[in-house]
Amino acid sequence: VQLQASGGGLVQAGGSLRLSCLASGLTFSNYVMAWFRQAPGKEREFVAGIAWSGFNIEYGDSAKGRFTISRDNAKNMVYLQMNSLKPADTAVYYCAADRAAGIPKRSYTYWGQGTQVTVSS
Repeated sequence: VQLQASGGGLVQAGGSLRLSCLASGLTFSNYVMAWFRQAPGKEREFVAGIAWSGFNIEYGDSAKGRFTISRDNAKNMVYLQMNSLKPADTAVYYCAADRAAGIPKRSYTYWGQGTQVTVSS
C-alpha cells in the first residue's frame, strides 16, 4: 500500500492550499481516509476524516469551518481544501487509511509520507 500526499507549500496567512493523496495497493472504496498534521515539537493531530461513501465526515477542532475533506473513489484520491490559513496551520500533513467502521482519530493502518505546509504571517 502506498499513500502519496502532495500539494503542500508556502502560502501567506489568509491564503488557500489543496492537498491531494493518491492511494494505491488497496481497495480504496473500502477504506476510511483521513488527514493528520504534526508541527515541530507537537503531537500528531487529527485534521479530518471521510468514510468510504463520502457522506460521513468529521473534522478536528482546528479544521472546522476552514477545511474541507473530499474523496474520489474512481481516482483513488482524497483531498483537503484548506482556506483562511493561519501560521498555526504550519505542519507536515499526512494522509492515512484504515478499514475502520467509524472515523478513527488516532490509529490508522496505513500512512503516507507527508507534505509540508508553511503559512507565513
